[in-house]
Amino acid sequence: MEKILINKTKNTNLGSVEFADSFFSRFRGLMLKKELPSGLVLKIPKGRGKKGSAIHMFFMRIPLDLIFADENKKIVDIVTLDPWATYTPRAPARFVVELKKGSLVSSQTEIGDFIEFE
Repeated sequence: MEKILINKTKNTNLGSVEFADSFFSRFRGLMLKKELPSGLVLKIPKGRGKKGSAIHMFFMRIPLDLIFADENKKIVDIVTLDPWATYTPRAPARFVVELKKGSLVSSQTEIGDFIEFE
């Protein structure tokens, strides 16, 4: 089920997203996809630390903009990664939002902003 990702702090629409909240859906993520019609939200299980919310871009075919948000949906880190990279966020995250590269440029989304899924 698709939802709309909103930057509540700046009142901007960041596009549509789907959720990956099971082990398999998080594991699969966007690997081997050629296109990204909508973003993907990886819901990280509670209690994982900073290393537990790290991601990899193995087998990815497209670069991504990534938002890391805590359980209150406050953005704790933002990064753009190319395929085959790995990344550990600055702080533990409960949500990792994967968006097409360039999605965050016009929205001026920044660390400290709050997001919502509507």
